[in-house]
Amino acid sequence: MITELRLSAFGRHRGAAFPIGPVTLFAGPSGSGKSQVLAAYEALAGLGAGATLDEAFPDPAARIPERAVPDAQRRRGFRLGCTVDGPAGPVRLDLAVQAEPALRIAGERLSQDGQILFATALRDPGRRSVQATWLTGGAVGVTRAPLPDDRLGTALLPLRVAGSTAGQRKVLTAAEQVIVALRSVFACDPRPDRMRAPVPQGEGRLLGDCANLADVLRRTRHECGTRHALLAEAARTGCAGPVAALDVRAPDGGTVTAVLDRGPGRPATELARLGAGELRFLALALVLLTGPGVLDMDPAAELLSAQQALTVLADGLDRGLDGGQSAELLRLALLSCGRGHVRLVAAVGEGTAAAARRLEGVSVVDLSS
Repeated sequence: MITELRLSAFGRHRGAAFPIGPVTLFAGPSGSGKSQVLAAYEALAGLGAGATLDEAFPDPAARIPERAVPDAQRRRGFRLGCTVDGPAGPVRLDLAVQAEPALRIAGERLSQDGQILFATALRDPGRRSVQATWLTGGAVGVTRAPLPDDRLGTALLPLRVAGSTAGQRKVLTAAEQVIVALRSVFACDPRPDRMRAPVPQGEGRLLGDCANLADVLRRTRHECGTRHALLAEAARTGCAGPVAALDVRAPDGGTVTAVLDRGPGRPATELARLGAGELRFLALALVLLTGPGVLDMDPAAELLSAQQALTVLADGLDRGLDGGQSAELLRLALLSCGRGHVRLVAAVGEGTAAAARRLEGVSVVDLSS
């Protein structure tokens, strides 16, 4: 699990280090950099999953500090990194990204207990590669080889390092720990405008925008009875009017429509009739109560899911929600995160932050200063 996120010359952030706990909320006024923190986390997760730099940073110039002065070669960029704790102990990953004049990795470092296990450097600006060095041990000491300048080198190490020496095995253990943590991330931003229409039957894996919520409810109703019941219980708090259960209508070969069962003698309410806040609440509650198998993500297959901590990223967790809905989401977060298999990192408004500061187990990072 990631226990610290570091940003330097990244938007508004200068040499910032943020501790990441089971439930971590970023608060502060508009423009304080909450979304930038979540974007950096998501970008690192994407790179760890094999994304290229331009996929992780579609608008890299927007991440450069507004008044950053280019160097003699007209280069500007930013730095980001994280610490990942696990069986190998704390491992640091630090990344320097050149955003201008061309997007590329300028340097990367993987280290543990002050020892550099793997490092890259941009030696020749005319080549689309970086010079990589990793610990080998024994008489050789280190191994050197070129790597692409648009991908996270740490993610490529399992394909390049044989693991035949103690030094190589140490490098591989540290790299795999970092990659498992980065790949166990689900960025969620429910879009109510996309959640109202009936959806085709599919695999029942929730998309990041939660547009296929109805199909996922169809799946959880049959496969995850306990969690589906918990979601229905949450809906009684987060949705207006009586809620007896969450149900779906799925004709053979047809589309899926989710409904709120209002109880005996009352007509069911289709999700299309719910308010935007109610839909966002239901989607976020589902994410917190479920796991990687129900989310559209690709966790590390080499590790049992029970040994991975899923991290949910939610920029604007309480956007469009009332106080009761926000409080219920915090309760669900503490319930799920307390079991150790889910972590929540989110940006919230001041109202939710004020309530969260009174809750044991929630860390609120104030960016107002």
